Amino acid sequence: MAGRRTAPAGLLLAAGAGRRMGGPKALVELDGEPLVRRAVRVLSDGGCAPLVVVLGAGADAVAPLLPAGVAHVVAEGWAEGMGASLRTGLDALDATDAEATVVHLVDLPGVTAAAVARLAAEAGTDSLVRAAYDGRPAHPVLIGRGHWAGVRAAAVGDAGARDYLAGNPALRLVECGDVAAPGDLDTPEQLARYRGGR
Repeated sequence: MAGRRTAPAGLLLAAGAGRRMGGPKALVELDGEPLVRRAVRVLSDGGCAPLVVVLGAGADAVAPLLPAGVAHVVAEGWAEGMGASLRTGLDALDATDAEATVVHLVDLPGVTAAAVARLAAEAGTDSLVRAAYDGRPAHPVLIGRGHWAGVRAAAVGDAGARDYLAGNPALRLVECGDVAAPGDLDTPEQLARYRGGR
């Protein structure tokens, strides 16, 4: 009998200060739900476990919003950019038995559990899979444990995993444009348009 793939971990990066938004985007509410809770729910409903949330700016206010059973770590160097958050999150996942993780960003409300589930279905130690929208790569990203060291080494400044993924022959794209949308929320104007457009 073929071995069953194990569920990937879910890694949510939610450490940014949201300077253009006027405060941490993790605290921004849509339909009465903070973005951080929404993003955790999407990872969980998409089949990810365990879940780890990386906090930074406003950590004391964001941490109490996390559902019971969701772990969090604080990226001490969060002001450096996404790289520090990603390294911190992967360090935390080293202690788990996860073979892979779906990396999600807190400011992507159009990403759905269905998109996460498509990536989660590809989970394995050597997986390197990125969601695509009309063929254009975006988030979330599935990273197998075999790639974590390389991602960590490349994750500097605000690049996150971008430099590691760019041109990597192992990378595969999975189309998610039929079930999700890739747009992020950086400003109050974008937030207002998103609220008004649904």
